[in-house]
Amino acid sequence: MSNPQITSEPKPPFPKQKLDKPGVEAEMDVKPRYLAPRYKAAGKLEGKVALITGGDSGIGRAVAVLYAREGADVAIAYLPAERVDGEETKRAVELEGRRCLTMEGDLTEAEFCQTAIDKTVAELGQLDILVSNAAHQNRKDSLEEITDEEFDRTFKTNVYAYFRLVKAALPHLRPGASVIVTGSETGFEGPEMLPDYSATKGAIHTLTKALAKMLAERGVRVNCVAPGPVWTPLNLADQGNPAEKVAQFGEKTPFKRPGQPEELAPAYVFLASDADSSYISGEVLAVMGGGTSPG
Repeated sequence: MSNPQITSEPKPPFPKQKLDKPGVEAEMDVKPRYLAPRYKAAGKLEGKVALITGGDSGIGRAVAVLYAREGADVAIAYLPAERVDGEETKRAVELEGRRCLTMEGDLTEAEFCQTAIDKTVAELGQLDILVSNAAHQNRKDSLEEITDEEFDRTFKTNVYAYFRLVKAALPHLRPGASVIVTGSETGFEGPEMLPDYSATKGAIHTLTKALAKMLAERGVRVNCVAPGPVWTPLNLADQGNPAEKVAQFGEKTPFKRPGQPEELAPAYVFLASDADSSYISGEVLAVMGGGTSPG
């Protein structure tokens, strides 16, 4: 492939499109790229088992595919409304020659967080990599528009689930295990239309640093990937993001485009691989299309 990936991924303008919550990738006019044809596997995750929340679509799907390509069996958790996407991810993982366990439920419920861990271990035999990736996001024009219910759902999906999943996973995580969470550039920048979402991502970044210190003695690493704008259903289903804005999504980055899931997934491989990142924990890795993180 002669064209470098940095210049060959899709650029705006995209079609003007909106999706109903929670957002189904199968309904997107321009499909996110997740197959990463340039990515060459090296058996980095052979014999491993990974659980990926929000693994049905977007970044989670791309991570599931690359983990499978690297030799891991994968469990994915998602909302019942996202079943069509979950089944597509399962097919993609199985095409890589690995097993894929699918689980439907709502991560705002503590019980489902526990169930997702328990089922993964019961069905796939162990748990080595936990990726807390599912997220809830809605832009708002004013603070008055953010209801207590919306604020609650955003925190319970993005922060509480991360905390609960790690806690439930701990009895199963052996030295060399890896926890990875999806943060966001919004956690650095605090954009005014996303106060609740940005607050959850800032909390995720800081919680990652605290958990990394807490779990270091156990030989478990905890890291975060903080994406910039990425072409996924999350943004098309954001109720405060009009179709006109969707069409220009990502144009303000230095690369003048959003990232594609296949460009994010290798960072999750790197942080999951004991051979590649054994001395890295508590890191918030910015993957922001030329945007930079503070510090």
